[in-house]
Formats: sequence, C-alpha cells, structure tokens
Amino acid sequence: MDDALVIAGKRFGSRLLIGTGKYPSHEVMKRCHEASGAEIVTVAVRRLDLSAKGEASLLHWIDTSRMTLLPNTALCYTAEDAVRTCRLAAELGMSKWVKLEVLGDERTLFPDVEQTVAAARILVKEGFTVLPYTSDDPITARKLEDAGCAAVMPLAAPIGSGLGIRNPHNIRLIREVVKVPVIVDAGVGTASDVAIAMELGCDGVLLNTAVAGAKDPVRMAHAMKLAIEAGRSAFLAGRIPRKAYGSASSPLEGLVD
Repeated sequence: MDDALVIAGKRFGSRLLIGTGKYPSHEVMKRCHEASGAEIVTVAVRRLDLSAKGEASLLHWIDTSRMTLLPNTALCYTAEDAVRTCRLAAELGMSKWVKLEVLGDERTLFPDVEQTVAAARILVKEGFTVLPYTSDDPITARKLEDAGCAAVMPLAAPIGSGLGIRNPHNIRLIREVVKVPVIVDAGVGTASDVAIAMELGCDGVLLNTAVAGAKDPVRMAHAMKLAIEAGRSAFLAGRIPRKAYGSASSPLEGLVD
C-alpha cells in the first residue's frame, strides 16, 4: 500500500480493475479475479439476471469482502438511460460507485462525450462516485473532472478490439491536464499494452475481454497483474532518454589501446 491507487479517498493495493463479461463460466471468472489481484470489479447492471439465485447469479461469484463493486451503464446510449441505470444499481444495494458509460455508436462503441458529461453532472449531484468511460480527448477529460468525477477513463482503442493504445500522446496530455486518477479503459489486448499504459503515467487499467477471451484466461489475468506492477515500477524508476544514435554502456575513459 506504499504506492496505493487512491480514488475518492479510498485506497486500493492493486491498480488493475477487471470486468465480469464473456468468461467461459462464472467459476473461471472468479479464478481470473483472484489471479489478477484486482480489488475493483465492474458489473453491467443491464445485463444482470435479477431473477437468478445462488450459483446461477453472477453476483454470487464475486467476493465483495475483497473487491469493490463498480456497477456500469453498458448498453446505455443517452444520459437519461445511464442515470436511471445508476439509480437502479443503488436501489439494488450494489453501490453508489459507478462506471459511467454512454455510448454514441453501436459499431465502434465510442462514447458520446456530450451525453457522458451531462450524466456525470447529474450523478455527482446525487452523491454518486463517478468513473466515466470517455474518449482520449484532454478537453473532455477536463470537463469530466470539473463536473466532479472521481477519475477519468479514456479508451485505449474501441471496446473489445484488443488494438492496444492507439494514441499514447493524448493519454499523456490527459495525464497532464487533470489531477484525478487516469485509468485506461477499453482496447487493451495483452500484458504489454497494460505495461505501456502504466509507463505513460496512468494510474490504472480497466480491462475485461483481454482476459476473458484469452486461450488461458487465468494465466492471462496473472500476466496482467504482473504487467501493472512492472509498468508502474518502470514509470516510477524513470526511463532513459531516447537517442538517435548508440551510446556505449561501458565507460570509454581509461581504455588502453
């Protein structure tokens, strides 16, 4: 906890946030959560089967004594729908911490930033802790911070694409213009993508498909845990400057011909 992730005053030992969709089974999902070391898990409220009981229920397989539940508004395309979904999650006793997701396009799943900012303002006023999925636009990130969001979560690439970080420059800019945590959300495909996000100075990474869709999801979840740790350590250590030409790693002074 010496280098904890702090969101809205709450400390987390892991900087990895993980999802609950697309796993081969609930049992595999639970094993992935354990292997990842994640302490925040996001659940799509509108995909929950509220009639399911016992082991048939997704929530049965989430260890809420260890993990903070983060209901999300996946499949919402308007601010009104997103706000209604968050209120439903609160009424169900899930959490008033929410991942706000307002989509603007069914094919790319890019966010509708105007609707996202509008929903964020309403939810913050109602006492929700809002973590919004957004574009990699520094101006929108700043508007979300000004609206009272506890973090901003710019996409690396389209949701589920596995393309990795398409625009690292914009991610750096977002890190420069906001003071709240920056958590890369969507588009990572493998551990190296996660390490790159952390080396850019991001505070965390939220992922799902990269683990759930892997050939060995549990092993990939563990790889993501290691990538978070390695990338964060590399960022804190400070990389060497990039140079156009070679530079000998051993000193040249004192060499005898």
